[in-house]
Amino acid sequence: MDNALSRLVRLLSAGFSNQQQAFDNPPLYAHILVKLRPLPQLAPGSLLLEQSYAINPAAPYRIRVLRADRQENGLIIHNQAIQEDERFWGAVENDALRSRISAADLRPLEGCAYRVREEGGGFVGEVEPGCRCLVERKGTTTYLVSRLELDAEGMRTIDTGHDPQTHEQVWGSLAGPFNFSRTHDFSSEIPPDWETAFRP
Repeated sequence: MDNALSRLVRLLSAGFSNQQQAFDNPPLYAHILVKLRPLPQLAPGSLLLEQSYAINPAAPYRIRVLRADRQENGLIIHNQAIQEDERFWGAVENDALRSRISAADLRPLEGCAYRVREEGGGFVGEVEPGCRCLVERKGTTTYLVSRLELDAEGMRTIDTGHDPQTHEQVWGSLAGPFNFSRTHDFSSEIPPDWETAFRP
């Protein structure tokens, strides 16, 4: 698995925590856990994402199915919601529950894919342009601006929400990116047949 798509999926198949950042600066950063595990029953490159506060990992505040793929102009990570996602809370740690996620449970999030490029020894991804990734926060519609940096050491992310008319920032980190260290490696769960599918 020596091509870019294979490396991206391998680096994504992991657990992450920003524990050190949260302990160093608790007023600005909550302690967050992120886990992504392969979903062999779905299209190659499909990963279950659960993001939760460390104080309540059983109730993720974000659960998605991401799918890394290759397009003519580079790598892309498709972002898909899970319908009635409470049914699958905790599936990232429950093999039987995770195996029940099917394509019929997924809903594409329009405008919310990440365009990804190789940089240094890792990858940088940003939500596709066009201001179409809409997010409701406290009754207000905003569009998401998001950046992801991923390497062998961990992951850095920053999400902000902006007013569709004025483009002013409405929510999101004012103190800079969340810095996640790698805590688990789930790359051994990547199905062998994905390697064939990932070949250019």
